[in-house]
Amino acid sequence: MIGLSIRTLQRWYSDGSIGEDRRVTAIRPTPANKLSEVERQKILEVCKRDEFASLPPSQIVPILADRGEYIASESSFYRLLKAENMLHHRGKAAPRNAHKRPTSYTAKKANEVWSWDISYLSTTVIGQHYYLYMIEDIYSRKIVGWEVHHQETGEHAADLLERSVWAEKCVKKDLVLHSENGAPIKSLTMRAKRYDLGVVTSRSCPRGSNDNPYSESLFRTVKYHPRWPSEGFKTLECAREWVKEFVSWYNHEHRHSRIQFVTPNQRHAGLDQVILAKRAGLYQQKKKERPERWSKAERNR
Repeated sequence: MIGLSIRTLQRWYSDGSIGEDRRVTAIRPTPANKLSEVERQKILEVCKRDEFASLPPSQIVPILADRGEYIASESSFYRLLKAENMLHHRGKAAPRNAHKRPTSYTAKKANEVWSWDISYLSTTVIGQHYYLYMIEDIYSRKIVGWEVHHQETGEHAADLLERSVWAEKCVKKDLVLHSENGAPIKSLTMRAKRYDLGVVTSRSCPRGSNDNPYSESLFRTVKYHPRWPSEGFKTLECAREWVKEFVSWYNHEHRHSRIQFVTPNQRHAGLDQVILAKRAGLYQQKKKERPERWSKAERNR
């Protein structure tokens, strides 16, 4: 009559009752935590906006939370995008490789440890390039100094370090500067400037000259930015103007994955804890409204 063998019914009834129809073809009630069609469309609409087109759900959800908006969890965003075949790498960057962080130093607050390096900027002329100098605070990930020049010299590096140290008011504060083993960092000009400013040097090991993952990661973000001019820069002034706009975006708007998706400026200024507390409050409120959708503890991100 019901299409089941007696043995199947006996197996289902082994605990004294039959709780549900266990057949694969059985029609089951809609899960209480299932997204509504309105919520699904809202997620898709948000992910298609220009401001979110190159961002993963891990950044979209906290950005919305900081604006007082909450649609669904990060995992719900991922599931829906996968179902809609939209869960692909939407930006220019290739999938990120894991970098092992140096263990010789740590930073517990801003302006304790900086990382700096120099990278090429291509031009429209084959074989010609400019040099991008950048200094990053490893605690806040804020870019505290940058310059673009025609040459790679210790003099340019020393000038940038001096301006950055004075701008951040950390002269003679035992600031640690980590770098690779390039010629500019080892130049007499740079050594004298570090001594005058009271800056301590931390360099990569001789056999590990690429042991500067913070700067490497930063330059990767620079060169895979959606507005990066792949054809190269026409002039030095064009390069400087582009980097200036990038630094403003990076410090003020970019939610960094290593600092719980707040901006570098927010963390550098000590505002991150207030923002994270507010974000956690919103998540707690939404958890109380729909507890069935929160199978795990919420992440403050």
